[in-house]
Amino acid sequence: MMDKFHNFRKKFKRWRMSRPFWGATFSLLAGLIILYMPIHLLEVALRPGNFVVLGLLFGGLMTIIGILSYFYTRLNIIFGIITIFLSIASILGALGGLFVGTLLGIIGGSLLLSWRVVDQSVKEGDKDYTNYTLSEVAASSTEQKLQNE
Repeated sequence: MMDKFHNFRKKFKRWRMSRPFWGATFSLLAGLIILYMPIHLLEVALRPGNFVVLGLLFGGLMTIIGILSYFYTRLNIIFGIITIFLSIASILGALGGLFVGTLLGIIGGSLLLSWRVVDQSVKEGDKDYTNYTLSEVAASSTEQKLQNE
């Protein structure tokens, strides 16, 4: 039982380190928070001259970008710029999720912008050599390995 949990943890850590996990998570959470207010004002959203539709649009786009950031890791810079833009623009339509969504969106977009892929070679003497299926890892895991050596 513990061996299965340990293997799952190692696989999840490898998956998490190979993509902008925290940036995508903050962006997804910000999109959901920004969507909270416009969803409760849905009957008002269809009236003319209302900006609630913008809150639905921006919150929905941020949620979609947060989900896509987990899987399309090479587009992290584009997703980061769009996330920061949408989180600031969401102040118009949804008050930025009471500004909590705006703050989380700016943090998530910044983390998406700062994430980078570093090619990493695996040493022959590494005891976890069989577990390396990804040829790329996040820069933070490379820095951790350098500190351990």
